[in-house]
Parts: sequence; C-alpha cells; structure tokens
Amino acid sequence: MYLNYLFLFFISFFIMKISLILSLKLKLNMEKLSSFECGFNSIYYKRMPFSIRFFLITIIFLIFDIEIVLLLPMIFSFYFSNQIIWFYSSFFFILVLIIGLFYEWKNGALNWL
Repeated sequence: MYLNYLFLFFISFFIMKISLILSLKLKLNMEKLSSFECGFNSIYYKRMPFSIRFFLITIIFLIFDIEIVLLLPMIFSFYFSNQIIWFYSSFFFILVLIIGLFYEWKNGALNWL
C-alpha cells in the first residue's frame, strides 16, 4: 500500500521537475517583467492622465453585465412560475435594459472618437 503512494509521489515529483525545466526562460526581459497598464508604459509615464473613457466603459460594462446575470435566472424559472407574470416582468426588465442602452448611446458614452 505504501509502495503505491511512494510511486505516485515520485511520478508527480518527476512531472513537476520536467515542467519546471521546460518552463525556464532563457532571457529575462525588463519589458516582459514590467506591468502594462491601460496602453501606456508605467515606467516612463508615471503621471500620465488617465482617460475617463476607460472608467466610463468599465462602469457601463458592469451595469449591463449585472443586469444580464439577473436576467439568466428568469429564463430558468419560466416553467416554475406564472407565465403571465413572468412575461410582464421579463418584458419590463428588458425594456429597462434597452432604455438604458439608448440613453448611453444618446449621451455619447459608447462613442470612442
């Protein structure tokens, strides 16, 4: 019984050593080791102003992503609920999503230029 555990230990140890040897990098490059933040090099431009468009698109994505996550359980609860109430609540929820999308589009938050 202990022989099986010992055998598995040596096999896993051998596989880990092979992966370590294969993953060694030949040259360490400063550019590859540095972080890459939002499209500019953080080493040279430490005080470069951050574009508010990145923040705005992130907030819009989070809002619509959370709404889609809230919409998925409504699809799964179709057979377990009253279909008329389910239809009206789903219609209202999708209507709010579409109105929000048109509002963001009208205000120009989705334009990049």
